[in-house]
Amino acid sequence: MCVSGEQIYIPAYLPAKAFDGSSWALVLYNKKLLMRKSDSKFNIPEVKELDGIITDDKSMEYIGIYDGHDCYCKRLKEEHELPENLELVELMQITNRSGDAGLFLLAGTANHILHWNSMNQYCGYCGNKTLDKKDERAKICPNCNNIVYPRISPATITAVFHEDKILLAHNHNFREGLYSLIAGYVEPGESLEQCVEREIQEEVGIKVKNIRYFNSQPWSFPDSLMMAFTAEYESGDIMVDNCEIIDAAWYSADNLPEIPSTDSIAGKIIRWYRDQSACL
Repeated sequence: MCVSGEQIYIPAYLPAKAFDGSSWALVLYNKKLLMRKSDSKFNIPEVKELDGIITDDKSMEYIGIYDGHDCYCKRLKEEHELPENLELVELMQITNRSGDAGLFLLAGTANHILHWNSMNQYCGYCGNKTLDKKDERAKICPNCNNIVYPRISPATITAVFHEDKILLAHNHNFREGLYSLIAGYVEPGESLEQCVEREIQEEVGIKVKNIRYFNSQPWSFPDSLMMAFTAEYESGDIMVDNCEIIDAAWYSADNLPEIPSTDSIAGKIIRWYRDQSACL
């Protein structure tokens, strides 16, 4: 992630200096992150502020440097009684509470790594207990030498345009009234562009053309990499699959429904479309 051209999060597996109490601690419980609150501002607490909550420093996973701070993460198995200056914040509320969208992505990185770690305690080939590989972020089986790297699941998400309108859809998992773009996971043997075409035809029944790359974003819930595209309508009538998508329609820039926040790449593309339309 970059801000004003300067990279403020640097992923890393091995810390450059010894663990100390000034390091940031990203502590997750269910779908919440433990944050320090001071007046109305929320931030990541330091390890030394979490005595009684973190009882085993050695179990914490190092994930890199954010704005000069070494960052470690850990998942709590049970909820703790918290002092007044600490609060468990829903992951999707981190940007609103902190004013820093980078902390949302940082928490997502912690969630991704902790999820991968918990899912790979045993070897998928022989069933033996795995160990942490010492020179890179990976699990290694001491019995058969199988190496397992963090899983990253590629997915596409696409803004489809027809004349001056954008296609927005309501997924059955969304809260009532929320609309977004068509997205889906890439299948084995499929290119990104083929995934775009297939997902749109499967979910809303139309064909698209002129597929162009827009941007990408890690979406670590638990392990996706979202690759965003734009495309133009080619043919067909909207027919939702009534499985994932239960409603879809063309919307003009001045009549958009509720859309995702700017934490998601979908929210960014839709706002880009709205802003571009306002300039015409």
